[in-house]
Parts: sequence; structure tokens; C-alpha cells
Amino acid sequence: MKKNLFLWQLTGLTFTAIFGTLLHFLYPWTNAVALAPFCAVNESTWEHMKILFFPLLLFALLQCCFFYKEYQNFWCVKCIGTLLGTLCIPILFYTYNGSFGQSPAWLNILFFFLAAALAFLMEFWLFKKKIPLCKYSAITIIALYITALLFVFFTFLPPKLPLFQDPITGFYGII
Repeated sequence: MKKNLFLWQLTGLTFTAIFGTLLHFLYPWTNAVALAPFCAVNESTWEHMKILFFPLLLFALLQCCFFYKEYQNFWCVKCIGTLLGTLCIPILFYTYNGSFGQSPAWLNILFFFLAAALAFLMEFWLFKKKIPLCKYSAITIIALYITALLFVFFTFLPPKLPLFQDPITGFYGII
């Protein structure tokens, strides 16, 4: 498996890019409320974070079947990568918009792919370093679980903060 780590990370990046893009459009195409917790229900920054988080988490669950025994820090590394990628979206978006004004759609799309790439690059680097990062991997699993629950919860009951507001409609959460 060690020889294939880069290939696995590249596959994960491809999977995340394709699946995240699909999650961006799936709810508007179907209006299926059952899909809303995992799909973008509006154009808010929060919803774009969500469509990166869930593909990263899903790929981590798949990759766990092959890597968990080889990398004892597996869940710690995946948690760091997933949260880093997810947090990069608002950091990139608000940094650009605060500095230069409203970002064009193509740049927002680029931010999504860049955030995904940063997540997988960080994971690759951490896997290669084999630095003991966490004493208890259960804590990182709980952190990912809580983050997933927050994405689901705030889809239906978002706070009235700019992060959750659809810049096109002005609404919050699922309409």
C-alpha cells in the first residue's frame, strides 16, 4: 500500500471533485428533501463547505478499509485533512472577497478544487511523515461525526449569519 499512497490520494481528489460537483446540483435537480443534508440547498458558503466535507468523509471511509492497519494515525490524518479542506473554502472565499470584491463564479469553483487538493496534499504529507498526531483516534472520529451532524442540522436550522446566507436569494438554509 505504501507505494500506492499517492495514487490513492489522487483518486480521492478526483472522487471528491466529481462527487462534490454532483452534490452541488443534485438537490436543485431533484428537490428531494432526503438528499438535502448532503447536497447544496443554496449558494451559501456553508453549503459549499458541506459539498466538500461529505465526499472527503465518504472517501475516508472507503480508504479506511485499506489503510487503517498500515497507518495507525489514519483517522487523525483524515480528520486534519477533511477539516483543513472544509475550512479552506470560507478562508479563500472571504479573503478574496474582502480584498478584491465579489469573486466570479469560476474563481469560487477554483476555490472548491483548491480546497480539496490542499486536503489531500496535507493528508499525503502527514501519512508520509508518520508523526504520532493523536493519542486517541476516537476523538477524531467524534470530531468528524459532530461536524457531519452540524452540516445536517444547519441545513434545516441555520443561524442568521453571513456564512449561511444565500447571496443570490438572501435566504438561509433549505427553502
